[in-house]
Amino acid sequence: NSLQRAAPLMLTALAVALPARAGLTVIGGEGALVLGALGCAGLPYLLSGLQGTVGSAMVLGAGALLGAAWVAAAGALRQWRGVNETISSLLLAYIAIALFKHVVEGPMRDPASLNKPSTRPLGEGLRIGAIAPDSLLGDVHWGLVIGVLLCLGAGLWLGFTASGFALRVVGGNARAARLVGLPTDRLIVGACALGGACAGLAGALEVAAVHHTANASVIAGLGYTGILGSFVARHNPWAIPPVALLFGGFAAAGSLLQRRLGLPDASVLVLQGFAFVFILAAEGLRGRLFQLALPSFEKPRLVAVQGRALP
Repeated sequence: NSLQRAAPLMLTALAVALPARAGLTVIGGEGALVLGALGCAGLPYLLSGLQGTVGSAMVLGAGALLGAAWVAAAGALRQWRGVNETISSLLLAYIAIALFKHVVEGPMRDPASLNKPSTRPLGEGLRIGAIAPDSLLGDVHWGLVIGVLLCLGAGLWLGFTASGFALRVVGGNARAARLVGLPTDRLIVGACALGGACAGLAGALEVAAVHHTANASVIAGLGYTGILGSFVARHNPWAIPPVALLFGGFAAAGSLLQRRLGLPDASVLVLQGFAFVFILAAEGLRGRLFQLALPSFEKPRLVAVQGRALP
């Protein structure tokens, strides 16, 4: 269960990490995720007869494209209209959630969904199955493999390609990058689009592999948890999988805490908050402890030097 919950968190954390390497703080991954879920569930309404691997790739691609376009809009507003990307991406997320609810409860609602408005169930041929259903992995689906591969690929791209290096230069000093001729606008909007595509893919996988329909269960705060995961991983794609596994374990422990100890579901949020505070405190104290220990080693040496220097 922890592995299954970690799969979308890897992708939503990437949705924050990639724009962050370009110097942007984009926190609208939740909006891209719900639109990705809507695109995955809605494509069969437009194209009937989708089946097999090609059909699965198309519904996942539809979700990724919708997410990419939505977050790229925040990057474009920042570059060409001067709108703060943090505010615009967050507001766009609220708009996306409202749009999702309107479409799911209105035009795309399945008449058979009485108690919980949902779209029509995704066809069996379009669903993403489990990796090894008869093993210890259980219901862990192929989205976990996709998330790990994308994190590894993003790290390789940022660290070993010219375009990845250019993106990091833009994130370090956008003005200097512009002066040396780098296409800063294209790189920034492209980073936002890639991040949005990851979040949209996470939403599409939630529909294709977990819920098999688009409904309110998709709006579970995975996009916001991805923000936390990206910051804990210091926006390093290679550090995102273990962090996502940690937070996936927290999420999986929520139901266990409810059943065994009678604790409320909010206990998961408390655990996540404590983990975030402890990690940030350890990061801040690491340099300070070294500075506090350094004078104790340097004082005798300084005294000896001063003693020789005095007449």
